[in-house]
Amino acid sequence: MSEVRIAAEPRTEFGKGAARRTRRAGKVPAVLYGHGTDPQHISLPGHDLMLALKTPNVLLTIEGLGDGPSLALPKDVQRDPIKGFLEHVDLLMVKRGEKVVVDLPVQIVGDVVPGGQVAQTEVEISVEAEATRIPESVEVDISGLELESQVLARDLKLPEGTTLAADEEILILQIVDATASTEPEAEEGAEPAAEGAVGEGEGAAE
Repeated sequence: MSEVRIAAEPRTEFGKGAARRTRRAGKVPAVLYGHGTDPQHISLPGHDLMLALKTPNVLLTIEGLGDGPSLALPKDVQRDPIKGFLEHVDLLMVKRGEKVVVDLPVQIVGDVVPGGQVAQTEVEISVEAEATRIPESVEVDISGLELESQVLARDLKLPEGTTLAADEEILILQIVDATASTEPEAEEGAEPAAEGAVGEGEGAAE
């Protein structure tokens, strides 16, 4: 998995005004918590954090807080709904060897059977993994799957050291007939209205 070192600064001002000032300075307000410690309010360099968060479940080494580096995983990332910039991040402290539950992207590989298409119902799946060895994704190979085949959570081939944390019966995807009509059929016996037809009372002489 990807591990990124990032420098943090303690935050002593709080509230919306303070958060806006932090962001104007090119930094992102964040909270670091976990392992029974008091939450630490910090700020992180915005550009570095944005690049790091492009990798799902990136492991961050938080430096500059006085107690030595802390390992953390992003747990809640808030972005501006319109412009997309980072507004706030919650970080969960972890330790090497510790097991954590995370959501991994489900990636489809292979070619679908001729005449079929993939109907994917889950794009992420919850798994348990060692905090410093979290895989980037779970791959599903659809090669050889016939029409109407289904892949459930229990069918996933998880990376080594990873176990399923979700319901085994969750439907991940199925192979459906691409030629099946999705257009609603007209009711039997229904006739289109005659062109130029007028409603009751319309067309009467003035």
